[in-house]
Amino acid sequence: MADPEFWKLYFETLLEVFTFLALLTGLFGLLIPVFPGLTVMWIATVVYAVIQAVSGNMNWAGWLFFGIITILMVGGNIADNIIIAKHVRDKNVPWSSIIWAFVAGIVVSVFFTPIFGIIASPLGLYLAEWYRLKDKQTAFANTKAWMTGWGWSVAARVGLGVVMIVFWGLWAWL
Repeated sequence: MADPEFWKLYFETLLEVFTFLALLTGLFGLLIPVFPGLTVMWIATVVYAVIQAVSGNMNWAGWLFFGIITILMVGGNIADNIIIAKHVRDKNVPWSSIIWAFVAGIVVSVFFTPIFGIIASPLGLYLAEWYRLKDKQTAFANTKAWMTGWGWSVAARVGLGVVMIVFWGLWAWL
């Protein structure tokens, strides 16, 4: 057990297993709207990159993959909100109602659980639109657009999350 190669392989394997588990946690967390899954996945790769750099195992390809993962994370976090807002803006919903929905989801998620935030966001939009329009049917149609946008944003985030895992896998195992 005093063999240094054994311990090197042991710790490299442990690092890769923990990084992969963190990436999977972030990926499954993407199903919760207020959980920053892409950011969690990116932080896992930051830790991986720092440990690899400190141990002298980081080369140009590793930095390239880390850069691509960073771009995917930033792009995914921006695209998420754009997709939802676009679906709702297509229904001519004003930004004030959209902001109410985002704020409702965030505030409720902070004080309760993210699951309640999932309910609070569309409910916040529905109430803002019902108050603005005094028409339940249109408010519901606008809320349905919010939910459709949310569904597409989840699909986009999960797709980007899978691509991030693929790039990390290439980085770690090639």
